[in-house]
Amino acid sequence: MKCAVISVGTELLMGQITDTNAVYISRQLNMLGIDVLYRYTVGDNDGRLREILGLAAEDCDLIITTGGLGPTEDDMTKETVSDFLGEKLVEDEEAKHILMEMQQARKHRFTTNNYKQYLLPEHATVFQTEIGTAPGFAVEKNGTTVICLPGPPYEMTEMFRRCVYPYLAKQQDSVIYYKVLRIFGKGESLVETKLMDLIDAQTDPTIATYAKMAECSVRVASKRRTLEEAKNAVEAMVRKIRERLGDNIYSEEDEDLVQVVGRKLIDRHITISCAESCTGGLFAGNLTDVPGISDVFERGIVTYTCRAKIEELGVREDTLERETAVSPEVARQMAEGLQKKTGSDVCVSVTGIAGPGGGTPEKPVGLIYIGCRYRGKTLVKKLLTPNFSREWNRKYAVLMMLDTVNRLIDGRPVMQENFTDPEGKDIPLE
Repeated sequence: MKCAVISVGTELLMGQITDTNAVYISRQLNMLGIDVLYRYTVGDNDGRLREILGLAAEDCDLIITTGGLGPTEDDMTKETVSDFLGEKLVEDEEAKHILMEMQQARKHRFTTNNYKQYLLPEHATVFQTEIGTAPGFAVEKNGTTVICLPGPPYEMTEMFRRCVYPYLAKQQDSVIYYKVLRIFGKGESLVETKLMDLIDAQTDPTIATYAKMAECSVRVASKRRTLEEAKNAVEAMVRKIRERLGDNIYSEEDEDLVQVVGRKLIDRHITISCAESCTGGLFAGNLTDVPGISDVFERGIVTYTCRAKIEELGVREDTLERETAVSPEVARQMAEGLQKKTGSDVCVSVTGIAGPGGGTPEKPVGLIYIGCRYRGKTLVKKLLTPNFSREWNRKYAVLMMLDTVNRLIDGRPVMQENFTDPEGKDIPLE
C-alpha cells in the first residue's frame, strides 16, 4: 500500500503546535510495510482539504487524516471526507451510546454540538476508545481507503494502536521488523564509514544512519513473509554491526540515553547525586523523567556561584581563586565534596562556560569539565564544544554526563570525546 498522511489544523500551519501525529503514524506504517509517499498539512478549510484529498488519491490507495473530528464549528474533516467519497452522514447508534455514557461519567453536559460527533459516514468502519469523545473511522471506496483520526496526540496514538494497526495489519501480506541501535560519541560519517561495506552490499535487511546531538542512530530493517524470518534477518545484521561499533552502542531498543542510565541505576540499586553549575539543574531534571528514579536519586544541587560551591560542596576557596570555577580541580572537588555530603554511590559534577558571554581566549565559551566520583576514585573529563548556543552547550554537557555515568557503572572506558578530538581516547579513574 502507498499512503498519504494529512494533518488538519490551522494551529499546525501557524507553528503553535508541533505535529507529532504525522511522525508517529509514519513510523507505525513503516513497521507494517506501508510506504508513506506524502505528508501534508492543511488548515481548517474544507476547500483546501478537499483539494489535498484529490492530490493524495492520485498516487495513494491509503489516506490517513488527523484532526478536525471534534464538536466545534471549525472541525470539518469528517464532513469534507464524506463529501469527497460521496458518503452520506448517518447517526451511529453505538457511537452515540458510548459518547453519552462518557459525558455522564465525566459529569459533562451533553450539548447540541456533541451531536455531530456521532454522525459518521454510512459505510464506515468505526474506531472508538474511552480516551476521547471523537470516534475515528475508515471508509473503503473506489480502491482507496480513507482513515480519519482525532487530533489530540494521546487520543490518536491510543486509537491507532488499538484499532487502526490491527485493521491495516490484516490487509498486509508481509511484515517489517526493525531495530534501532543508538551510538553515543560517534558522528554519522564515522559510523557510516565503519559500516560502508555492509551498506553498499545491502538488499534485505537495509541499513540507514541518522544523526542526533552527540550520537548516531542505525536502523536495521527487514521485510519478510513472516515476523520470525524478518527478526532473524535483522538479528544477523545487528551482530555484524555490534562487532564493529562495540562499546559505543548504548541501546538496541531505540531508547534515549537517560532512560538507559536510569534503568541501570534502578536495576543495580546504584544511588546517584549531582552537583551542577553551568547546566543549572538540567541533568537532575532529565534524570527525574525516568519512572522509579526516586529509588536511587538521592540529591541534586545547583551550585551556580563560587560561594555555593564552597558552602555546599566544600570546594576550597584558594582553588577557586587560583584556577577559577571552570577548571578540572574544581570539578573534582565538587564531585568529591558531594559524595562526602550525600554518601551516594555515584556523584557527578559539572562546571563550565555555556555562553554566550563569559569566555576568554584561555577559557572560551563551550569549555566544560565533568567530574565523577565512583567506587573511591574520581574522573575528570574535559569538553570543548564549538561556540554554539547556550541551550546547545547545556544539553550537550548533560548528555556527556550521562555517557560518563553509563560507562563507569558498566566498567567500560570513558572517552575524552570532544569536537577537537573526534576519535576520543580513554581516560582512567584516578
